[in-house]
Amino acid sequence: MGNIKNYLGIAGGCLLALASCAGNKTASRTVSGLDPAAFDTTLNGKKVELITLKNNNGMEVCLTNYGGRVVSLCVPDKEGKPTDVVLGYDNIRQYADTLNSPSDYGSSVGRYANRIKNAQITVGGKVYKLRVNDNENTLHGGGNTGWLHQVYDVQSKTDSSVTFAITAPDGENGFPGTVKATATYLVKNNNTLDITFKATTDKETVINMTNHSYFNLNGDPSKVGTDEVMYINADKFTPSDAKYIPTGEIRDVTGTPMDFRKPHAIQETITDTTFDQIHNATGYDHNWCLNTFKNGKGDDTQVAASLFSPKTGILLEVFTNEPGLQVYTGNFQGTGIPCKHGIKYPKHVSVCFESQKYPDSPTKIVQKTKGWEISNPYLKPGQTYYSHLVYKFSVKK
Repeated sequence: MGNIKNYLGIAGGCLLALASCAGNKTASRTVSGLDPAAFDTTLNGKKVELITLKNNNGMEVCLTNYGGRVVSLCVPDKEGKPTDVVLGYDNIRQYADTLNSPSDYGSSVGRYANRIKNAQITVGGKVYKLRVNDNENTLHGGGNTGWLHQVYDVQSKTDSSVTFAITAPDGENGFPGTVKATATYLVKNNNTLDITFKATTDKETVINMTNHSYFNLNGDPSKVGTDEVMYINADKFTPSDAKYIPTGEIRDVTGTPMDFRKPHAIQETITDTTFDQIHNATGYDHNWCLNTFKNGKGDDTQVAASLFSPKTGILLEVFTNEPGLQVYTGNFQGTGIPCKHGIKYPKHVSVCFESQKYPDSPTKIVQKTKGWEISNPYLKPGQTYYSHLVYKFSVKK
């Protein structure tokens, strides 16, 4: 989701207290072409590493505990060729350099994904001022001091799963409560990446976690990806103002470029700048109200969204228990920064599917905005936050 440089800011240069990497240590490259030694280091006093998960059907997922990130995700295309379908960097130096290569690529975002208006929340009748990092708002928990730029502990790992853990102190970026959270990534034999987020708190707070992987299924992220075919299982969306803050309205998608109930190529509607929402965002960067969430519960067995590449035959289906899905089409890419394997990503090269509470839910809940009650982000002591996100891959020939 948008405006990466703005929200990360320039203070992140202090993170680059990197110890020397693996020196003469050698390791086999991953299927996606990554060198694990380029991630083997110490950052802010904590060990950082590349973790590789695999199944028996040609799927490989590489992750780093820096930000709990997906670095690469390889699945077979229609010819059986391993294809890396996510964007990112191929070394820890660029991920940690928030001054020169700011990015939320593949991260486990917390403690609050998306934007909070005017960088403040009300919890238990008390107003808390948050870190400002996106215009006058808070985005992704505070940007370069949020969880996406913290080193998670590796709580457990196997050949097919890893659990990252983080403890966020009371007052972190202005948020109340000490929060203990985990992000578990599991690769299944049906070529599914199953992600579970959990959190507890010692003081009432707000929680909204998601994964921020940028998908390009075409096999060539040097080219625009808007020829991919997208489906979103939603009758309504939440319009935003020019600063990406939801207005509070919940609008029907019928007759607008927001209607993806019938799958179509993104390029068919993303160029319609006569529509204010696309004009303001220079593409899609919006929350859809999922039809898979009914009666206060999300059905994570039903497809919430999908993306298909006619070039590779790769189909991605997204499942979640959350009420909303922020879909972002890489509108702030095209910076000219060399990324994974030296490729410079163009604008609109990718699509993010961020399952979550609606953006700015704390404000709207306090204001009792109609229709937003299903997106309650508040977590109290004794409760456990649970969010489920699934990326399932298959091939259509």
